[in-house]
Amino acid sequence: MTSRRPLRAARILLLAGLAATAPFAAASAQETPARPGSVTVTGTGEVERAPDRARILVAVVNRGASVAEVVAANREASEAALARIEELGIAREDVATVDFQVFETPEEFTRDGQPRERPPFTASHRLSILLDDVDRAGEVAGAILDGQAMTFQGISFELERSEEAQDEALRRAVADARRQAQVLAEAADVALGRILRIGDAQPSFPRPEMAFRAAAADARALPIVPPSRLTWSASTTLTFELEESAP
Repeated sequence: MTSRRPLRAARILLLAGLAATAPFAAASAQETPARPGSVTVTGTGEVERAPDRARILVAVVNRGASVAEVVAANREASEAALARIEELGIAREDVATVDFQVFETPEEFTRDGQPRERPPFTASHRLSILLDDVDRAGEVAGAILDGQAMTFQGISFELERSEEAQDEALRRAVADARRQAQVLAEAADVALGRILRIGDAQPSFPRPEMAFRAAAADARALPIVPPSRLTWSASTTLTFELEESAP
């Protein structure tokens, strides 16, 4: 039979060792300084600016019996559309293709549910027109509707240097977070310390957009009123260290 005395002796030695080190461990725990507190707040900021540009979206659409036919027809119609845009005093560099698609023409039905005859293929060329004068938006949109080459699809307003407005919104969000943290620190009778963490910023971009799909003839000008202000907003989360106030 195997003797258990060595095992028991080992246990006695282990317990003796723990008892000997316990006072030192307790002393070390008492000497460890408490971790400083912290506060986490979320700040928000907003900036308003007047728009200085308008962007008009138009489409040149053609249908035909074959892909080659609709592509050729759309190319010719797009050139006519670009010529018309230049007649309105808009430079070519301010016009850009948004997308170009060739697809099978979707099914169409009459009011009584009967299929409508249609060419099998459709080509769509969407163009973006940039206007530096927002007050001309209604005039240009009306001229597009008055013609036959393009379909007016929508308009949006923007700021040329929008990144500056967004940066200012972020600064205001940080300032708002610091203000909140300072109020909380003063209420808790502690001092606000350094920033421990800056969370990801959450910017919000303005999208004031008005869509028109009218097909009226002799539309000399559409009653488009640009928004007086565009709003950029941002939010961010900051964590501050808290310190004991001086006595």
